[in-house]
Amino acid sequence: MTQAADGGDEADDDDGERHITELVEQPAKVMRIGSMIRQLLEEVKAAPLDEASRNRLKDIHAASIKELETGLAPELVEELERLSLPFTEDGTPSEGELRIAQAQLVGWLEGLFHGIQTAIYAQQMASRAQLEQMRRALPAGHSGHTQQAPPGMPTMPTEDADDHTGGRGGGMYL
Repeated sequence: MTQAADGGDEADDDDGERHITELVEQPAKVMRIGSMIRQLLEEVKAAPLDEASRNRLKDIHAASIKELETGLAPELVEELERLSLPFTEDGTPSEGELRIAQAQLVGWLEGLFHGIQTAIYAQQMASRAQLEQMRRALPAGHSGHTQQAPPGMPTMPTEDADDHTGGRGGGMYL
């Protein structure tokens, strides 16, 4: 359960979906696979591929999607499966088909990463606003920056306290 910025409890977002940061169950794994897929796309663009290379990339693409699915919540797995159409079993995909499939997957992952970054930023802003609201609610003189002495311990005099030292800053004398 998350705490909303206005102080109310909020189990889900307004549209009933789980928060995006909860949908990526293994973020490090998803990031590693995403980086690998992006690099593969660059390789596919850079050099012509023979039939064996295209078959290998087809297998890597399918394995990458399977691995990604293990790091994602069911909602994102369903979305990924809807968007990433498998290659035909009977033939070797062309370079164009491989580029399109890899680019589509890279684009989907980048959208996911941007969504996570946006959600984290929004959480930070909400936390910051909540902290400021709590600071404003404190009584005057309790800014949160002053250090309170433990009970029973003397405190240092402040500038606005009666100054019996003739204007000199003094400390606590034993």
